Amino acid sequence: MTPSAPSSGPGAPGLDIPAVTVTPGGTATTSLTVRNDSDIVEAYTLEVVGDCAPWATVEPARISLYPGTSETVTITLAPPRSPEVRAGDVPLGVRVLPAEHPESVTVPETTVHIEAFHELRTEILPRRRRGWLRGRYRVVVRNEGNTPTQIAFRPEQAGEELRFGFVPANLELAPGESAETRLRVRTGKPVWFGKPAVWPFTVHPTDSAAEAEAEGSARPATYVRPPLEAEFVQIPIFPKWLLALLAAILALLLAWFALVRPAVRSAARQAADEVVQPRPTPGGDKNGQSPGTGNGTGAGTGTGKEQGGTGTGVPGGGSPGGTGPGSSVGGGEQSSTTIDVETAGGQDKTGSYTVPKGKVFGVTDIVVANFQGDEGVMTITFGDRKITTIALETFRNQDYHWVTPIEIPANATVTAKVTCAKPGTPATGRQAQQCHEVLNVSGELANVAQ
Repeated sequence: MTPSAPSSGPGAPGLDIPAVTVTPGGTATTSLTVRNDSDIVEAYTLEVVGDCAPWATVEPARISLYPGTSETVTITLAPPRSPEVRAGDVPLGVRVLPAEHPESVTVPETTVHIEAFHELRTEILPRRRRGWLRGRYRVVVRNEGNTPTQIAFRPEQAGEELRFGFVPANLELAPGESAETRLRVRTGKPVWFGKPAVWPFTVHPTDSAAEAEAEGSARPATYVRPPLEAEFVQIPIFPKWLLALLAAILALLLAWFALVRPAVRSAARQAADEVVQPRPTPGGDKNGQSPGTGNGTGAGTGTGKEQGGTGTGVPGGGSPGGTGPGSSVGGGEQSSTTIDVETAGGQDKTGSYTVPKGKVFGVTDIVVANFQGDEGVMTITFGDRKITTIALETFRNQDYHWVTPIEIPANATVTAKVTCAKPGTPATGRQAQQCHEVLNVSGELANVAQ
Protein backbone atom coordinates (compact mmCIF):
# COMPACT_ATOMS: atom_id res chain seq x y z
CA MET A 1 0.00 0.00 0.00
CA THR A 2 1.16 3.46 -0.82
CA PRO A 3 0.12 6.09 1.72
CA SER A 4 -1.74 9.04 0.34
CA ALA A 5 -0.69 12.64 0.86
CA PRO A 6 -1.99 14.17 4.10
CA SER A 7 -5.02 16.37 3.84
CA SER A 8 -4.56 20.11 4.14
CA GLY A 9 -7.59 20.65 6.32
CA PRO A 10 -7.42 20.41 10.11
CA GLY A 11 -8.40 16.99 11.36
CA ALA A 12 -8.35 15.41 7.88
CA PRO A 13 -7.16 11.77 7.96
CA GLY A 14 -4.49 10.18 5.79
CA LEU A 15 -6.04 7.53 3.52
CA ASP A 16 -5.02 4.88 1.01
CA ILE A 17 -6.92 1.85 -0.59
CA PRO A 18 -5.26 -0.80 -2.80
CA ALA A 19 -7.10 -2.12 -5.93
CA VAL A 20 -8.85 -5.49 -5.74
CA THR A 21 -10.22 -8.20 -8.08
CA VAL A 22 -13.36 -10.21 -7.26
CA THR A 23 -15.38 -12.98 -8.92
CA PRO A 24 -19.20 -12.76 -8.76
CA GLY A 25 -20.46 -15.33 -6.30
CA GLY A 26 -17.21 -15.18 -4.32
CA THR A 27 -15.64 -12.74 -1.86
CA ALA A 28 -12.55 -10.53 -1.80
CA THR A 29 -11.12 -8.07 0.74
CA THR A 30 -9.02 -4.98 0.69
CA SER A 31 -7.96 -2.55 3.41
CA LEU A 32 -8.02 1.13 4.17
CA THR A 33 -5.62 2.85 6.58
CA VAL A 34 -6.94 5.92 8.36
CA ARG A 35 -4.42 8.30 10.07
CA ASN A 36 -5.34 11.13 12.43
CA ASP A 37 -3.08 14.05 11.45
CA SER A 38 -4.92 16.52 13.69
CA ASP A 39 -4.00 17.59 17.21
CA ILE A 40 -7.18 16.31 18.89
CA VAL A 41 -8.79 12.92 19.45
CA GLU A 42 -11.05 12.26 16.50
CA ALA A 43 -13.78 9.67 15.75
CA TYR A 44 -14.36 8.59 12.13
CA THR A 45 -17.45 7.01 10.51
CA LEU A 46 -16.74 4.92 7.38
CA GLU A 47 -19.33 4.03 4.69
CA VAL A 48 -18.96 2.44 1.22
CA VAL A 49 -20.48 4.54 -1.57
CA GLY A 50 -20.97 4.02 -5.32
CA ASP A 51 -21.89 0.98 -7.43
CA CYS A 52 -20.22 -1.41 -5.01
CA ALA A 53 -22.22 -0.23 -2.00
CA PRO A 54 -24.97 -2.97 -2.21
CA TRP A 55 -22.45 -5.79 -1.80
CA ALA A 56 -19.54 -4.16 0.12
CA THR A 57 -19.05 -3.67 3.88
CA VAL A 58 -16.47 -1.94 6.13
CA GLU A 59 -15.30 -3.45 9.42
CA PRO A 60 -15.21 -1.65 11.75
CA ALA A 61 -17.54 1.03 10.53
CA ARG A 62 -16.47 3.56 13.26
CA ILE A 63 -13.02 4.18 14.77
CA SER A 64 -11.45 6.69 17.24
CA LEU A 65 -7.82 7.85 16.85
CA TYR A 66 -5.46 9.86 18.98
CA PRO A 67 -3.43 12.56 17.25
CA GLY A 68 -0.68 11.11 15.08
CA THR A 69 -2.05 7.50 15.19
CA SER A 70 -3.64 5.34 12.46
CA GLU A 71 -5.82 2.21 12.11
CA THR A 72 -6.52 -0.15 9.20
CA VAL A 73 -10.10 -1.23 8.43
CA THR A 74 -11.17 -4.17 6.21
CA ILE A 75 -13.41 -3.74 3.17
CA THR A 76 -15.20 -6.98 2.18
CA LEU A 77 -16.61 -7.36 -1.34
CA ALA A 78 -19.21 -10.09 -2.05
CA PRO A 79 -20.88 -9.45 -5.43
CA PRO A 80 -23.72 -11.89 -6.23
CA ARG A 81 -23.54 -14.23 -9.23
CA SER A 82 -26.06 -12.27 -11.27
CA PRO A 83 -26.29 -10.71 -14.73
CA GLU A 84 -26.78 -7.37 -12.96
CA VAL A 85 -23.16 -7.39 -11.77
CA ARG A 86 -21.48 -6.67 -15.09
CA ALA A 87 -17.89 -7.66 -15.79
CA GLY A 88 -15.24 -4.91 -15.84
CA ASP A 89 -13.77 -2.21 -13.62
CA VAL A 90 -16.04 -0.58 -11.06
CA PRO A 91 -14.98 2.34 -8.83
CA LEU A 92 -15.03 1.78 -5.08
CA GLY A 93 -15.36 4.73 -2.72
CA VAL A 94 -15.33 4.92 1.08
CA ARG A 95 -16.66 8.05 2.75
CA VAL A 96 -14.69 8.95 5.89
CA LEU A 97 -16.58 11.43 8.05
CA PRO A 98 -14.77 13.02 11.08
CA ALA A 99 -17.02 13.64 14.04
CA GLU A 100 -15.31 16.85 15.27
CA HIS A 101 -14.57 18.35 11.86
CA PRO A 102 -17.33 17.11 9.50
CA GLU A 103 -16.29 19.71 6.93
CA SER A 104 -13.11 17.67 6.43
CA VAL A 105 -15.04 14.63 5.04
CA THR A 106 -13.14 12.79 2.33
CA VAL A 107 -13.89 9.90 -0.07
CA PRO A 108 -10.86 7.83 -1.03
CA GLU A 109 -11.37 5.69 -4.17
CA THR A 110 -9.95 2.65 -5.83
CA THR A 111 -10.85 0.26 -8.65
CA VAL A 112 -12.60 -3.11 -8.25
CA HIS A 113 -12.14 -5.46 -11.17
CA ILE A 114 -15.16 -7.80 -11.55
CA GLU A 115 -14.26 -10.95 -13.38
CA ALA A 116 -16.46 -12.31 -16.16
CA PHE A 117 -18.46 -15.50 -15.78
CA HIS A 118 -20.56 -17.32 -18.38
CA GLU A 119 -23.78 -19.15 -17.65
CA LEU A 120 -26.69 -20.14 -19.87
CA ARG A 121 -30.16 -21.26 -18.92
CA THR A 122 -31.60 -23.35 -21.78
CA GLU A 123 -34.77 -25.33 -22.40
CA ILE A 124 -36.15 -27.30 -25.37
CA LEU A 125 -39.91 -27.52 -25.87
CA PRO A 126 -41.39 -30.02 -26.22
CA ARG A 127 -39.07 -32.74 -25.08
CA ARG A 128 -40.95 -35.33 -27.17
CA ARG A 129 -42.52 -34.78 -30.57
CA ARG A 130 -44.41 -37.27 -32.79
CA GLY A 131 -44.65 -37.13 -36.57
CA TRP A 132 -44.35 -39.04 -39.85
CA LEU A 133 -41.23 -37.33 -41.22
CA ARG A 134 -40.50 -34.14 -39.28
CA GLY A 135 -40.88 -32.47 -35.93
CA ARG A 136 -40.60 -28.88 -34.70
CA TYR A 137 -39.14 -27.70 -31.39
CA ARG A 138 -38.38 -24.41 -29.63
CA VAL A 139 -35.02 -23.82 -27.93
CA VAL A 140 -35.21 -21.05 -25.30
CA VAL A 141 -31.92 -19.50 -24.11
CA ARG A 142 -31.27 -16.95 -21.35
CA ASN A 143 -27.86 -15.37 -20.70
CA GLU A 144 -27.35 -15.68 -16.95
CA GLY A 145 -23.73 -14.49 -17.21
CA ASN A 146 -22.40 -10.98 -16.68
CA THR A 147 -20.94 -10.41 -20.14
CA PRO A 148 -22.46 -10.35 -23.64
CA THR A 149 -22.28 -13.62 -25.52
CA GLN A 150 -23.02 -15.16 -28.91
CA ILE A 151 -24.81 -18.51 -28.85
CA ALA A 152 -24.62 -21.22 -31.50
CA PHE A 153 -26.15 -24.72 -31.44
CA ARG A 154 -24.57 -28.09 -32.14
CA PRO A 155 -26.90 -31.11 -32.52
CA GLU A 156 -25.75 -34.59 -31.64
CA GLN A 157 -27.32 -37.97 -32.46
CA ALA A 158 -26.06 -41.52 -32.14
CA GLY A 159 -26.84 -42.38 -35.80
CA GLU A 160 -27.35 -40.45 -39.00
CA GLU A 161 -31.12 -40.82 -39.32
CA LEU A 162 -31.97 -37.20 -38.44
CA ARG A 163 -31.18 -33.87 -40.06
CA PHE A 164 -31.32 -30.63 -38.04
CA GLY A 165 -31.97 -27.00 -38.87
CA PHE A 166 -31.92 -23.96 -36.54
CA VAL A 167 -33.66 -20.67 -37.41
CA PRO A 168 -31.91 -18.41 -36.51
CA ALA A 169 -28.63 -20.33 -36.26
CA ASN A 170 -26.98 -17.81 -33.86
CA LEU A 171 -28.23 -15.64 -31.01
CA GLU A 172 -26.52 -12.55 -29.54
CA LEU A 173 -27.57 -11.97 -25.95
CA ALA A 174 -26.73 -9.24 -23.47
CA PRO A 175 -26.48 -10.18 -19.76
CA GLY A 176 -29.96 -11.14 -18.51
CA GLU A 177 -31.47 -11.22 -22.02
CA SER A 178 -33.60 -14.15 -23.34
CA ALA A 179 -34.31 -15.35 -26.88
CA GLU A 180 -35.41 -18.49 -28.68
CA THR A 181 -34.67 -20.33 -31.90
CA ARG A 182 -36.76 -22.82 -33.87
CA LEU A 183 -35.41 -26.30 -34.39
CA ARG A 184 -36.62 -28.51 -37.26
CA VAL A 185 -35.84 -32.22 -37.16
CA ARG A 186 -36.39 -34.37 -40.27
CA THR A 187 -35.88 -38.04 -41.09
CA GLY A 188 -34.64 -39.39 -44.39
CA LYS A 189 -37.30 -42.04 -45.08
CA PRO A 190 -40.73 -42.92 -43.66
CA VAL A 191 -41.77 -45.88 -41.56
CA TRP A 192 -44.56 -47.62 -43.47
CA PHE A 193 -45.66 -50.34 -41.06
CA GLY A 194 -44.92 -51.63 -37.58
CA LYS A 195 -44.02 -49.87 -34.36
CA PRO A 196 -43.02 -46.19 -34.02
CA ALA A 197 -39.28 -45.46 -34.24
CA VAL A 198 -37.78 -43.38 -31.40
CA TRP A 199 -34.80 -41.17 -32.26
CA PRO A 200 -33.16 -39.49 -29.19
CA PHE A 201 -30.87 -36.52 -29.76
CA THR A 202 -29.01 -33.82 -27.84
CA VAL A 203 -28.55 -30.09 -28.52
CA HIS A 204 -25.39 -28.42 -27.15
CA PRO A 205 -25.51 -24.60 -26.90
CA THR A 206 -22.03 -23.14 -27.51
CA ASP A 207 -20.86 -19.78 -26.17
CA SER A 208 -18.23 -18.37 -28.54
CA ALA A 209 -17.13 -15.69 -26.05
CA ALA A 210 -16.54 -18.27 -23.32
CA GLU A 211 -14.59 -20.55 -25.62
CA ALA A 212 -12.42 -17.67 -26.83
CA GLU A 213 -11.76 -16.62 -23.24
CA ALA A 214 -10.84 -20.17 -22.28
CA GLU A 215 -8.38 -20.44 -25.18
CA GLY A 216 -6.70 -17.12 -24.36
CA SER A 217 -6.25 -17.69 -20.62
CA ALA A 218 -4.23 -20.09 -18.58
CA ARG A 219 -7.28 -21.35 -16.70
CA PRO A 220 -10.67 -22.20 -18.27
CA ALA A 221 -13.48 -19.74 -17.89
CA THR A 222 -16.34 -20.48 -15.56
CA TYR A 223 -18.90 -21.74 -18.05
CA VAL A 224 -22.18 -23.47 -17.28
CA ARG A 225 -23.49 -25.12 -20.45
CA PRO A 226 -26.20 -27.74 -19.81
CA PRO A 227 -27.03 -30.01 -22.78
CA LEU A 228 -30.62 -30.36 -24.01
CA GLU A 229 -31.99 -33.86 -24.45
CA ALA A 230 -35.07 -34.58 -26.56
CA GLU A 231 -36.45 -37.23 -28.88
CA PHE A 232 -38.39 -37.53 -32.10
CA VAL A 233 -40.94 -40.37 -32.34
CA GLN A 234 -41.51 -41.34 -35.97
CA ILE A 235 -44.94 -42.92 -36.29
CA PRO A 236 -45.71 -45.38 -39.14
CA ILE A 237 -47.72 -44.23 -42.15
CA PHE A 238 -50.15 -47.15 -41.78
CA PRO A 239 -50.87 -47.97 -38.11
CA LYS A 240 -51.82 -51.42 -36.90
CA TRP A 241 -55.51 -50.66 -36.52
CA LEU A 242 -55.72 -49.53 -40.15
CA LEU A 243 -54.16 -52.78 -41.34
CA ALA A 244 -56.66 -54.74 -39.25
CA LEU A 245 -59.51 -52.68 -40.70
CA LEU A 246 -58.33 -53.25 -44.28
CA ALA A 247 -58.04 -56.98 -43.62
CA ALA A 248 -61.60 -57.05 -42.23
CA ILE A 249 -62.95 -55.11 -45.24
CA LEU A 250 -61.17 -57.48 -47.64
CA ALA A 251 -62.64 -60.50 -45.83
CA LEU A 252 -66.12 -58.99 -46.06
CA LEU A 253 -65.69 -58.35 -49.79
CA LEU A 254 -64.57 -61.92 -50.40
CA ALA A 255 -67.52 -63.25 -48.39
CA TRP A 256 -69.88 -61.01 -50.38
CA PHE A 257 -68.69 -62.16 -53.80
CA ALA A 258 -68.35 -65.79 -52.78
CA LEU A 259 -71.50 -66.33 -50.70
CA VAL A 260 -73.93 -63.44 -50.39
CA ARG A 261 -74.00 -62.10 -53.94
CA PRO A 262 -74.97 -65.42 -55.62
CA ALA A 263 -77.74 -65.92 -53.05
CA VAL A 264 -79.06 -62.37 -53.58
CA ARG A 265 -79.06 -62.80 -57.36
CA SER A 266 -80.93 -66.10 -57.09
CA ALA A 267 -83.56 -64.60 -54.77
CA ALA A 268 -83.98 -61.55 -57.02
CA ARG A 269 -84.37 -63.72 -60.12
CA GLN A 270 -86.97 -65.89 -58.39
CA ALA A 271 -88.90 -62.82 -57.23
CA ALA A 272 -88.85 -61.36 -60.73
CA ASP A 273 -90.17 -64.63 -62.19
CA GLU A 274 -93.04 -64.63 -59.71
CA VAL A 275 -93.95 -61.03 -60.54
CA VAL A 276 -94.18 -61.56 -64.30
CA GLN A 277 -96.47 -64.60 -63.94
CA PRO A 278 -100.14 -63.73 -64.81
CA ARG A 279 -102.39 -63.34 -61.79
CA PRO A 280 -105.53 -65.49 -62.03
CA THR A 281 -108.75 -63.54 -62.53
CA PRO A 282 -111.34 -63.98 -59.75
CA GLY A 283 -114.03 -66.44 -60.86
CA GLY A 284 -111.76 -68.47 -63.14
CA ASP A 285 -112.19 -69.43 -66.84
CA LYS A 286 -115.26 -71.11 -68.25
CA ASN A 287 -115.05 -72.73 -71.71
CA GLY A 288 -112.19 -70.51 -72.68
CA GLN A 289 -114.06 -67.26 -71.99
CA SER A 290 -112.93 -64.81 -69.34
CA PRO A 291 -115.45 -63.69 -66.74
CA GLY A 292 -116.88 -60.28 -67.35
CA THR A 293 -116.91 -60.59 -71.15
CA GLY A 294 -120.48 -61.79 -71.56
CA ASN A 295 -123.41 -59.53 -72.39
CA GLY A 296 -125.63 -60.74 -69.59
CA THR A 297 -128.51 -61.99 -71.87
CA GLY A 298 -127.69 -65.64 -72.50
CA ALA A 299 -129.22 -68.60 -70.66
CA GLY A 300 -127.31 -69.92 -67.69
CA THR A 301 -125.87 -73.39 -67.61
CA GLY A 302 -126.53 -74.03 -63.95
CA THR A 303 -129.19 -76.56 -62.88
CA GLY A 304 -130.47 -74.49 -60.00
CA LYS A 305 -130.85 -77.54 -57.81
CA GLU A 306 -129.90 -75.58 -54.72
CA GLN A 307 -132.92 -73.29 -55.22
CA GLY A 308 -135.39 -75.91 -56.37
CA GLY A 309 -135.76 -74.82 -59.96
CA THR A 310 -134.03 -73.80 -63.09
CA GLY A 311 -131.63 -70.93 -62.24
CA THR A 312 -130.56 -68.11 -64.44
CA GLY A 313 -126.75 -67.87 -64.94
CA VAL A 314 -124.79 -64.68 -64.58
CA PRO A 315 -122.14 -64.55 -67.26
CA GLY A 316 -119.61 -61.87 -66.61
CA GLY A 317 -118.38 -62.97 -63.20
CA GLY A 318 -120.98 -61.33 -60.92
CA SER A 319 -121.31 -62.15 -57.28
CA PRO A 320 -121.90 -65.86 -56.90
CA GLY A 321 -125.29 -67.02 -55.78
CA GLY A 322 -127.75 -64.52 -57.27
CA THR A 323 -128.85 -62.02 -59.92
CA GLY A 324 -130.24 -59.32 -57.67
CA PRO A 325 -129.35 -55.66 -57.80
CA GLY A 326 -125.66 -54.89 -57.27
CA SER A 327 -124.38 -57.99 -59.00
CA SER A 328 -121.71 -57.38 -61.61
CA VAL A 329 -122.71 -58.24 -65.16
CA GLY A 330 -119.40 -57.47 -66.91
CA GLY A 331 -118.17 -54.56 -68.96
CA GLY A 332 -115.90 -53.51 -66.09
CA GLU A 333 -112.77 -51.39 -66.38
CA GLN A 334 -109.89 -50.54 -64.06
CA SER A 335 -110.55 -47.42 -62.00
CA SER A 336 -109.03 -45.55 -59.09
CA THR A 337 -109.95 -42.61 -56.92
CA THR A 338 -108.12 -40.43 -54.41
CA ILE A 339 -109.50 -39.12 -51.12
CA ASP A 340 -107.58 -36.12 -49.73
CA VAL A 341 -108.25 -35.17 -46.08
CA GLU A 342 -106.85 -32.10 -44.28
CA THR A 343 -107.77 -31.23 -40.69
CA ALA A 344 -106.35 -29.15 -37.86
CA GLY A 345 -104.86 -30.59 -34.67
CA GLY A 346 -107.42 -31.93 -32.17
CA GLN A 347 -110.19 -32.17 -34.81
CA ASP A 348 -111.86 -34.91 -36.90
CA LYS A 349 -112.63 -34.82 -40.60
CA THR A 350 -113.99 -37.38 -43.07
CA GLY A 351 -113.33 -37.64 -46.80
CA SER A 352 -115.40 -39.96 -49.02
CA TYR A 353 -115.97 -41.34 -52.49
CA THR A 354 -119.45 -42.47 -53.62
CA VAL A 355 -119.83 -45.35 -56.11
CA PRO A 356 -121.85 -44.10 -59.12
CA LYS A 357 -125.40 -45.31 -59.70
CA GLY A 358 -125.61 -48.52 -61.69
CA LYS A 359 -122.04 -49.48 -60.89
CA VAL A 360 -120.28 -51.80 -58.50
CA PHE A 361 -116.70 -51.06 -57.38
CA GLY A 362 -114.52 -54.12 -56.82
CA VAL A 363 -111.61 -52.81 -54.67
CA THR A 364 -108.31 -54.72 -54.94
CA ASP A 365 -105.72 -52.17 -53.72
CA ILE A 366 -105.50 -49.21 -51.38
CA VAL A 367 -102.51 -46.98 -50.62
CA VAL A 368 -102.44 -44.66 -47.58
CA ALA A 369 -99.95 -41.75 -47.54
CA ASN A 370 -98.90 -39.91 -44.37
CA PHE A 371 -96.10 -37.90 -45.99
CA GLN A 372 -95.89 -35.29 -43.20
CA GLY A 373 -95.46 -37.82 -40.39
CA ASP A 374 -98.66 -36.66 -38.63
CA GLU A 375 -99.83 -38.19 -35.35
CA GLY A 376 -103.39 -39.40 -34.84
CA VAL A 377 -105.80 -42.09 -36.13
CA MET A 378 -107.21 -42.91 -39.58
CA THR A 379 -110.23 -45.20 -40.08
CA ILE A 380 -111.07 -46.61 -43.56
CA THR A 381 -114.62 -47.86 -44.26
CA PHE A 382 -116.12 -49.51 -47.40
CA GLY A 383 -119.88 -48.90 -47.16
CA ASP A 384 -120.98 -50.28 -43.80
CA ARG A 385 -117.81 -52.37 -43.46
CA LYS A 386 -114.87 -51.04 -41.46
CA ILE A 387 -111.67 -52.12 -43.21
CA THR A 388 -108.94 -50.91 -40.82
CA THR A 389 -107.96 -48.32 -38.21
CA ILE A 390 -104.33 -47.12 -38.37
CA ALA A 391 -102.23 -45.03 -35.98
CA LEU A 392 -100.68 -42.33 -38.17
CA GLU A 393 -97.38 -42.16 -36.29
CA THR A 394 -96.62 -45.80 -37.20
CA PHE A 395 -96.12 -45.22 -40.94
CA ARG A 396 -95.44 -42.79 -43.75
CA ASN A 397 -96.77 -44.94 -46.64
CA GLN A 398 -98.91 -48.07 -46.25
CA ASP A 399 -100.56 -50.29 -48.86
CA TYR A 400 -103.09 -53.16 -48.77
CA HIS A 401 -103.96 -55.65 -51.54
CA TRP A 402 -106.71 -58.27 -52.01
CA VAL A 403 -106.73 -61.18 -54.48
CA THR A 404 -110.52 -61.38 -54.24
CA PRO A 405 -111.97 -57.89 -54.75
CA ILE A 406 -114.10 -56.28 -52.05
CA GLU A 407 -117.28 -55.18 -53.85
CA ILE A 408 -118.88 -51.88 -52.93
CA PRO A 409 -122.41 -51.44 -54.36
CA ALA A 410 -123.77 -48.36 -56.08
CA ASN A 411 -124.41 -45.29 -53.97
CA ALA A 412 -122.23 -46.75 -51.17
CA THR A 413 -119.18 -44.77 -50.04
CA VAL A 414 -115.51 -45.29 -49.40
CA THR A 415 -114.66 -43.08 -46.40
CA ALA A 416 -111.43 -42.06 -44.71
CA LYS A 417 -111.93 -40.50 -41.24
CA VAL A 418 -108.91 -38.69 -39.80
CA THR A 419 -108.52 -37.71 -36.14
CA CYS A 420 -105.57 -35.30 -35.99
CA ALA A 421 -103.56 -35.35 -32.74
CA LYS A 422 -100.49 -33.45 -33.93
CA PRO A 423 -99.44 -32.23 -37.39
CA GLY A 424 -96.09 -33.57 -38.50
CA THR A 425 -93.05 -32.04 -40.18
CA PRO A 426 -92.76 -32.39 -43.98
CA ALA A 427 -89.55 -32.31 -46.02
CA THR A 428 -89.38 -28.49 -45.79
CA GLY A 429 -88.31 -28.83 -42.14
CA ARG A 430 -91.11 -26.62 -40.76
CA GLN A 431 -93.99 -28.13 -38.82
CA ALA A 432 -97.26 -28.19 -40.76
CA GLN A 433 -100.34 -26.34 -39.58
CA GLN A 434 -102.76 -29.21 -40.40
CA CYS A 435 -102.74 -32.99 -40.69
CA HIS A 436 -102.82 -34.09 -44.33
CA GLU A 437 -103.56 -37.71 -45.36
CA VAL A 438 -104.21 -39.15 -48.81
CA LEU A 439 -106.07 -42.43 -49.55
CA ASN A 440 -105.89 -43.96 -53.05
CA VAL A 441 -108.41 -46.72 -53.85
CA SER A 442 -107.97 -48.89 -56.97
CA GLY A 443 -110.01 -51.71 -58.48
CA GLU A 444 -112.59 -52.54 -61.19
CA LEU A 445 -115.67 -50.38 -61.76
CA ALA A 446 -118.33 -52.53 -63.46
CA ASN A 447 -121.99 -52.31 -64.46
CA VAL A 448 -124.60 -54.06 -62.35
CA ALA A 449 -127.71 -56.07 -63.39
CA GLN A 450 -131.01 -54.25 -63.28
